[in-house]
Amino acid sequence: MFASIETIDIETGETFVVLQTDAHVEAPNWTRDGAALIVNCDGRLYTVSLAEPALVPIDTGPLARLNNDHGLSPSGDLLAISDKTETGKSCIYVLPALGGVPRRLTRQVPSWWHGWSPDGGALLYTCVRDEAFGIATCALEDGAETLLIHGPHHYDGPDYTPDGAWIWFNSDRGGAMALWRMRADGSDAQQMTDGSTVDWFPHPAPDGRQVCYLAYPAGTEGHPFGCEVELRLMPAEGGTPRTLLSLFGGQGTLNVPCWAPDSRRFAFVRYSRPS
Repeated sequence: MFASIETIDIETGETFVVLQTDAHVEAPNWTRDGAALIVNCDGRLYTVSLAEPALVPIDTGPLARLNNDHGLSPSGDLLAISDKTETGKSCIYVLPALGGVPRRLTRQVPSWWHGWSPDGGALLYTCVRDEAFGIATCALEDGAETLLIHGPHHYDGPDYTPDGAWIWFNSDRGGAMALWRMRADGSDAQQMTDGSTVDWFPHPAPDGRQVCYLAYPAGTEGHPFGCEVELRLMPAEGGTPRTLLSLFGGQGTLNVPCWAPDSRRFAFVRYSRPS
């Protein structure tokens, strides 16, 4: 099985293969200059230059059990990662974007990073607190946690709109797993998709106009790897989504913020189907 790191043009639907590898890479996000992607593989992070594609390791110090929740700060100088080397459960750290010594931020575990506030002052993440899923933020300065939404349903995949006014996420609070958005303070939760698919990982574009996400077939439990899935796009204010691409993927395809800085493309990973 191979993994294919690709980009897709949202107007034409044209895909471009950046790198194909036998390694199980996941979750590409774009550097702020648009010159490279960052992916995870086998518990580590790598950059992939678009001009000279290759998996180049990023130094994460003693942390070697990273999952696929990672991403750059708005300024591009810091990298947030989720790792369980020290704690046994996912914990969020920040380190210099080019690699270096990680600094632990979340005091409680598990915590899975998903976004930065547009001003770079806070990190946004999924967590489990008191045995229930929720979405929280913590201050970059001291890790102080604010729980925004929490309860008996599943909450996951949060990502800010570029103006910081809304947080998109996915939840089954309305029944099936669908896309939602809420105000940045956790109020006014609104369901944004209600079709037959199981919808995960919404990512608002940098220009604020559209949201890309991953759609699983009806009845899918969780967000598994190895499924026939669709990359979809919908207006940021709601409306009918359109399918950009059907592919074999799932977990690892589109977990983290993945838009190019120009909002014309986003990155994803597709996998070869079992023979």
